Amino acid sequence: MPARKRCAWAEGDPLMVAYHDTEWGVPQHDSRALWEMLVLEGFQAGLSWRTILHKRDAFRAAFKGFDPKRVARFTEKDIARLLADAGIIRSRAKIEATIASARIYLEMRAGGEDFASWAWGLAGGKPVDGDGHLLAKTPASEAMSKALKQRGFKFVGPVIIHAWMQAVGMVNDHAHDCFRHRAVTSHKR
Repeated sequence: MPARKRCAWAEGDPLMVAYHDTEWGVPQHDSRALWEMLVLEGFQAGLSWRTILHKRDAFRAAFKGFDPKRVARFTEKDIARLLADAGIIRSRAKIEATIASARIYLEMRAGGEDFASWAWGLAGGKPVDGDGHLLAKTPASEAMSKALKQRGFKFVGPVIIHAWMQAVGMVNDHAHDCFRHRAVTSHKR
């Protein structure tokens, strides 16, 4: 039986293959899961997704399962703990941005705004099929980035946001000859 054709970026690392085959590009509508991916994409800035993926379990432990209520209560003591945690990316700016984003997330919820509904509304409400060319950013990611920045989120530039939109299925950028392209397309609501 011939090997399945995948997006080239996923080949060679079993964890990347598993992520590609089961998560990447699948439309995610859970607010907390969307926020977790937004945080992880922000930590990726200047690094590779492979690095973040291999540290994801450590990130989940360090950030208390990415529970926004718990993260929003982090103090300077927690920041010091995180800066000493070799299992994660130890960037004070990214850690502080994560804590601030948890607070923004909770403020939105307290104001009656569901993060998933808000983000998907900005993305047009349903996944968009990419044209087969992987772009660093798009007009949609630039608009989403601007809206997130207006809310106070950090590490949400248009390149990071385009990667996030791909990861959470707002954009299906699986290669057209990748076996996941059709499967992900079928997830449209």
